[in-house]
Amino acid sequence: MAQIAQSATAGGERRGDAMEPMADGPARPRAGADPCGTGDRARGALLGLAVGDALGAPAENMRPSEIRRRWGRIEGFVSDDPAGTDDTEYAIFSGLLLARHGSALTVSHVERAWHHWIADLDEGPFRGAGFSERGTLENLRRGLAAPISAQHRHAWSDGLAMRAAPFGVFAAGRPAEAARLVAVDGRVSHEGEGIYGGQAVAAGVAAAMVGAGLASVIAAALSVVPMDSWTARSLRRAVTAAQRPYPDRLTRERAVRSAVVIGGYPWTDLAPEAVGLAFGAFTAARGDFRTAVLTAVNMGRDADTTAAVAGALAGALHGASAIPRDWASAIGPVRGSCLPSMRGYHVLDIAELLTPDDADGTDGTDTEDARTGRGDDRRAGTPLRRAPGPPGSPGSPVSPWGEPAATGHGAAR
Repeated sequence: MAQIAQSATAGGERRGDAMEPMADGPARPRAGADPCGTGDRARGALLGLAVGDALGAPAENMRPSEIRRRWGRIEGFVSDDPAGTDDTEYAIFSGLLLARHGSALTVSHVERAWHHWIADLDEGPFRGAGFSERGTLENLRRGLAAPISAQHRHAWSDGLAMRAAPFGVFAAGRPAEAARLVAVDGRVSHEGEGIYGGQAVAAGVAAAMVGAGLASVIAAALSVVPMDSWTARSLRRAVTAAQRPYPDRLTRERAVRSAVVIGGYPWTDLAPEAVGLAFGAFTAARGDFRTAVLTAVNMGRDADTTAAVAGALAGALHGASAIPRDWASAIGPVRGSCLPSMRGYHVLDIAELLTPDDADGTDGTDTEDARTGRGDDRRAGTPLRRAPGPPGSPGSPVSPWGEPAATGHGAAR
């Protein structure tokens, strides 16, 4: 493989093996027939995010040596009751917001949604989210508005990167638009490197959504962030380390981790670090879903987020069929452990809302099959929420705002 990291340069120059221009034009897929449709890739991206989140959650904030002492090498779910964390629930929240407003999304829309569905609800003690979300909610509850609401001690966190994949799904093939939209979402909660991390993830997913190829996915991520930023440097270092030959996978993982992790730093939710580790895992796996996610998990640190991002990238690149069936079938509707207002939604609901033109399975993959691995074995409690309509009428998918979503290709773009 060519040295991917060195092929990405500033401005509108060529940045990958099959995609140009990146900043101002759409991503170009690799030559040849695409075996995956947009709907299948959307399901792969968001189901991949949820699977990675659930696989990585038990290893969050752990060192690789601690993981090995406790489980050996993690090769699957280590919990009898796997579930996602704030990564999945906030991705659903942002996905629903995007489905409602499309490319017309504004910072005011995002701020109002944070107030209505999170900050202004009396849910008792705040549960299950990172420091950036806590800081944002404290500022919103004090009456501060965006972008001042993002001025807290963890504005550089990976809290935007963890919820960025839906923007890449929506803006499939348009990395610059994905990056623009996720920055709009992020201005309520993040600044600087925190925004850049979300933009890199959204752009990478947008490129993967059209099968642009491994090198082009990485180039897309680099094309939307300042080349001298910490995020870009971390991503390039991780990708470069991942491409080198190693005698075994443990040595490769150590090299990728050493390339980006700041030894002794107490916080594991640094956006530049988490995004670098995720893209490093994706590169080390050559885009293979199972390998990418497990590589991220076994490197530890903010393992739920790094595995969620790696899973979103690989799932978008290869579609839902690339996700092992037993992993896919373990993902049910979210429990609302962090965001009670999101309880009952499944990530596949969001995939359908963001790609309505493919929601009927015209790309050859039925939503039930993607959700369970078998069309005749649907998990209980996973239907899409439907808007109430006249008696006997089927209604339409709705967001938690209680109105039909202005989704995907049908939304303002």
